[in-house]
Amino acid sequence: MKDRSGSFDGVHRRNLARVLSLVHLEGPLSRARLTALTGLNRSTIAALAGELVELGLAEERAPDPTNRVGRPSPVVAPHPRLVAVAVNPEVDAVTVAAVGLGGRIETRERIEVDHLVTPEETARLIADSIGRWRAGDLQDARFAGVGLAVPGLVRASDGLVRFAPHLEWREVPIRAFVEEATGLPSAVGNDASLGAIAEHLFGAGRGVDDLLYLNGGASGIGGGLIVHGRPVGGASGYAGEFGQNRPGIASAEDRRANGGVLEDEVSRARLLEAVGLRGADEPTLAAAIRSALEASGGAPIADELARQRRILATALANAVNVLNPSLVILGGFLATLADLDPTALRDAMAAQAMPAAAEDVDVRVAALGEDRLMIGAAEAAFAGLLADPLGAAG
Repeated sequence: MKDRSGSFDGVHRRNLARVLSLVHLEGPLSRARLTALTGLNRSTIAALAGELVELGLAEERAPDPTNRVGRPSPVVAPHPRLVAVAVNPEVDAVTVAAVGLGGRIETRERIEVDHLVTPEETARLIADSIGRWRAGDLQDARFAGVGLAVPGLVRASDGLVRFAPHLEWREVPIRAFVEEATGLPSAVGNDASLGAIAEHLFGAGRGVDDLLYLNGGASGIGGGLIVHGRPVGGASGYAGEFGQNRPGIASAEDRRANGGVLEDEVSRARLLEAVGLRGADEPTLAAAIRSALEASGGAPIADELARQRRILATALANAVNVLNPSLVILGGFLATLADLDPTALRDAMAAQAMPAAAEDVDVRVAALGEDRLMIGAAEAAFAGLLADPLGAAG
């Protein structure tokens, strides 16, 4: 196929993508603001906005009445009826959400399970959720596609799940299963990598070009990298598996799994056990930990938190030495570990890292909370549309 990137059609498609991406990332923008941000002239912006409206991807609203400077300019916003289906299959639940452009969560379902879901069962659960939404609150919605955030190794070239150890998935073409069950185009990525993208675009890492994100979930610990403002997946898409590293553990008393990797030692399951829960979502676990700390001075849970925090700090110091990020973001149960004593974690990490590498590193918890994986999965589903609105919408 002839490369049309330099043709009028290619330029037009890139301009459409640029305008749609701006309102996706920045929220509703006036035509005047879009003109300033893109450097295009006013008539071109008007035409592009009109085309996005015709494609059902955007809507134009009346000018902001509080803006009295100059001629009023219509506001361009993502179309509220356009959504992606975001999915995170885990060992204890399958979470499914409808997410609009701009990272807006329209609805969410946590489908708890008492067994490891199969890929085929996951596809059916997704289709069932979409069916309920289409018959209910989202009956007027337009579904752009499905994005899956999977806790495992996902091949970037085709979305094949090579290995999701805790789900016991091997060589799984989950994308094909979901497309057959839903009739929607689908995309698959590693959960932590997609969480990193979400936090970079909309959360704690917004505007930060070099960051490390670690996600703590029911299946363990994964990571995502943003370097020079771009996600780093590695040769095949498997980069960021920090949970499989073996951190040095200074005290033998801190070790719980002989020869274990990071996620064996820093573990959500161990925290659940310490507070007497069999399962819980993130807010419930965080609340249970705080209640346990308040109720008894928290000796068992306080000791476990301190132990996990010490080991996590060593792992973070190793990562800081290798990657030299300006920001470390912690999500899931790792955010709870950090949030309960951020100074202790930051100081322990800095004490073990090279001083020059650690001096400018900030450590933050994920700003998007439970939404981070849903927003990241939606980004995967929206990727084709944002890259070429004309082609994807057509």
